[in-house]
Amino acid sequence: MAKPPPESTKTSLRQRLAEHARNRWPALTAVPVRYRGVFAYVDGQLADGTTLPLCRLRYIGYANQWGFAIYLASKDGYEDSFLPSGHPVGTAEEALDCACGLYLNDPTAWTRPPTN
Repeated sequence: MAKPPPESTKTSLRQRLAEHARNRWPALTAVPVRYRGVFAYVDGQLADGTTLPLCRLRYIGYANQWGFAIYLASKDGYEDSFLPSGHPVGTAEEALDCACGLYLNDPTAWTRPPTN
């Protein structure tokens, strides 16, 4: 049974996602992360106060590699998914880009790296 991420990993994840969102996703004013067991639930907050569920990350024992599940509004839940790289595991930043590409309508997030 996998253990939940340590506090240092939780802190690092929050900081990394916030920095990446500032650099790549200016429509997001915040990237709240909440934890339950081995899962980190990542939301995006817009300037008008709207909160968008984006994805769920699964801690697999490494601070820089996470399992990925996209939030599906159609079923109001999360589904294990593959990242644009073709892998079900990747960095938190890759997961954020994948989810934001969908929910912020910017598919370039899946095909090219950010330019800023």
